Amino acid sequence: QVQLVESGGGLVHAGASLRLSCTASGGSFWLYAMAWFRQAPGTERQLVARISGRSQYSNYADSVKGRFTVSRDNAKNALYLQMNNLKPEDTAIYYCAADRNFLATDWTYWGQGTQVTVSS
Repeated sequence: QVQLVESGGGLVHAGASLRLSCTASGGSFWLYAMAWFRQAPGTERQLVARISGRSQYSNYADSVKGRFTVSRDNAKNALYLQMNNLKPEDTAIYYCAADRNFLATDWTYWGQGTQVTVSS
């Protein structure tokens, strides 16, 4: 069983940066692909970025390419999302997720989420 806890959300103005963190416990972190999802009110949960267990592979939603960077530190059991040039449409609850399969469509473990609000 893997437990995930996100942090780093907040209220910022458009153009600002935030760095989200997700700390994992309860499993061998490097075995798991990790991902960031987000969900805005009235919308479906969206995959933002994912990264493989040893950081060999990563990909991003088109809407965040060039602005967001996903990374991980397996020694610290930590996942990060650096978000630059934030836009009001980035406002959402951000969740981290873990799964043994990088290409998972139904991720196994989820955090509780952290709110990101971007004002115009």
